[in-house]
Amino acid sequence: MITTHIIVSDAGRAATWYTTVLGAEERGRITLPDGRLIHLELWFGSSRVMVADEFPEHGALSPEMTGCSSAVFYLDTDDVDTLWARAIDGGAEVLRPLADMFTGERDGQIVDPFGHRWGLSQRVRDVPEEEVSRAAVEFFGGTGP
Repeated sequence: MITTHIIVSDAGRAATWYTTVLGAEERGRITLPDGRLIHLELWFGSSRVMVADEFPEHGALSPEMTGCSSAVFYLDTDDVDTLWARAIDGGAEVLRPLADMFTGERDGQIVDPFGHRWGLSQRVRDVPEEEVSRAAVEFFGGTGP
């Protein structure tokens, strides 16, 4: 199992957002005497994500501090339209609009209020791998095999 550990500017507020908007379940936290959270354990179904406040003195900086996020977290759901609306209503910014994709998923990407990118996705149809490969070449450009 791989567990992702993300840094945010306000882990307590992030925990509320992730549980309320994305449906995470909080299973534990450790708060330091200065009030910063060093350990906040959230579960999205069977996937664990650890969240912590910024610790600049240890090089732990949030996307808000650095200006970039290099990862996209994908969250699969049975009702992406409802999850999408909840995320937008909760303050997420649309990075790529929700749409039916050539891969057979209905998905889009948002940036949460803490600077992290999320792909929200729902499987809507099965697509043969060869068809996905051809469509990917068309979508992203190139000549393909």
